[in-house]
Amino acid sequence: MNTLRLRAGLNPGFASPPLAPGLGEVVTEEAVVLPPPGAKLHITPLVQEGERVRAGAPVACLRHAPAVCLVAPMQGQVARIDLMPGRILNEIVLFRDSETEGGTEVEQHDVSAAGSLPALRRLLQGAGVWPWIGRRPFGGMPGVDEVPASILVMGSDTRPFAPDPQLVLEGRHEAFARGLDALTRLTDGTVFVTWPHGLPTPRIARGGDRISWLLTGPRHPQASPGICLHRAAPAALDAPVWDLHAEDVAHIGDFMKTGRLSMTRHVHIAGSALAEARMVRTTTGADLRQLVQGLVTPGPHKTMAGGPLDGRSARWLGPRDRQVTVTPRTDPRPEPHWLIRALTSSAFPRPVIPTAALTQAFASALPAVPFLRALGAGDEEAAMRLGLLSLLEEDIALADYVLGTGGDLQRQLRALLDRIETENAP
Repeated sequence: MNTLRLRAGLNPGFASPPLAPGLGEVVTEEAVVLPPPGAKLHITPLVQEGERVRAGAPVACLRHAPAVCLVAPMQGQVARIDLMPGRILNEIVLFRDSETEGGTEVEQHDVSAAGSLPALRRLLQGAGVWPWIGRRPFGGMPGVDEVPASILVMGSDTRPFAPDPQLVLEGRHEAFARGLDALTRLTDGTVFVTWPHGLPTPRIARGGDRISWLLTGPRHPQASPGICLHRAAPAALDAPVWDLHAEDVAHIGDFMKTGRLSMTRHVHIAGSALAEARMVRTTTGADLRQLVQGLVTPGPHKTMAGGPLDGRSARWLGPRDRQVTVTPRTDPRPEPHWLIRALTSSAFPRPVIPTAALTQAFASALPAVPFLRALGAGDEEAAMRLGLLSLLEEDIALADYVLGTGGDLQRQLRALLDRIETENAP
């Protein structure tokens, strides 16, 4: 069994009250089906407004790949189907079914015919697994026929306030092993698993020779997917790589046994605007307003899906979100006089000053200063050579924080990725 150890990183400090004991169970009155981050999905709705659906039932499929379905996160009634021009999905909102108290109806799939690889892919796509999978380069979710060069599973998570995947996997190692076995069938390459250093790795009866463990410590970004992939299996234009969370892998393992796919997520609610932090089990697409209800201190606040480094203001929990961050909403500073702005602003990117913290922000996995200089200059060849194609915004959020650039690095990275994707489109 091969292992790779990442050692460098930081522990950025963010204010949050202590975590309340226990695990809360919250099924919000409304939930939503959203596209994965960075994806524009042209869809065909499979339900109508007012129609009642089971949890996990398909509510839409991709217009040009009908095998890939988006499914209902809970049992309920379709309240609104919101599409943008070109039938691009904005959101599909569901109201919780009042009959849920008497038992939730869950979509049942026939898993007995998943022996072949094409059948397994169709099964996972039809059950709604595809939006859970992240893709590199460029982000979004995998193509319908895409075969990854390798797959990364997040068995550890070093983001501030991230829920510990090991707590989620407690008592579910059998399901986790079944899920890993299914993933080894989706790629001809290696399935990498990030895992906390010092903890024993679970025994994998089948496909264990195709699994490699990436041992991480507690500092961020040691378990960041892009950083780990850059060291272990860099993405390329003709060699995409996938990543997904260990909880999703355990759900896939249970699904392969029961035919019912769980839509639940363990979510950590934290932030300086809370009276107490909570760990809750909820559904994908949950209403963030209801999740934080009763936890927020008086006063204006901002609710973000994601963590304090990479969170975004949102109403709903995204398909891959496992954190909610609530911070006080401060009044914006008054705009300075135009002449002051002209004298103090620059049309060129700010110079990158080499520091130990900047190197640690990339876990010493790639040369930070040359990479950021290539990013600021828009130098595609240099940035790709240094690791651009393995990274997404979440992977360099800590560098943005260390430099105090307010998201400039993430915007530069996204602009360069979009340009490369456009230039290499078929």
